[in-house]
Amino acid sequence: MLQITILTVGRIKEKYLQDGIKEYSKRLNSYVRLKILEVDDEPCPEKASAAEEEKVRQKEGEKLLKLISSQDFVVLLDLQGKVLTSPEVGELMEGRALAGQSRITFIIGGSLGTADEVRKRADFRWSFSMLTFPHQLIRLMLLEQIYRACKINKGETYHK
Repeated sequence: MLQITILTVGRIKEKYLQDGIKEYSKRLNSYVRLKILEVDDEPCPEKASAAEEEKVRQKEGEKLLKLISSQDFVVLLDLQGKVLTSPEVGELMEGRALAGQSRITFIIGGSLGTADEVRKRADFRWSFSMLTFPHQLIRLMLLEQIYRACKINKGETYHK
């Protein structure tokens, strides 16, 4: 059974997102072992300079990298990543399992993005869209896509 870790910066405060995350986490229990790990986001001044923003990304990146094992296949959610269809997400996950890599870690960076060191550690960079979404909402969307990929891989029906 695949072990999926979602490693994310920041906490979810909105109840509707918490409810959706809880629902998809529950649905995924029959397909994968799921862990969601959160690291605190770093405070950032309202009108931060580029250097201050980079310092925030660095600190958040250090926290993220500490939680990644050398055995993990790391998928970074990144605007400059590759756009995938839902079946391609299933193929990505199944391909890792067939290659004997049963641990997949998905990383969702903070509101300022991720540090270069995190990008370098990523084995794959995935873009959900050319659109920008709040990183809290992406967590729910990611869980839904992982669930959809599991259903596709099992040949089970799922609404379109």
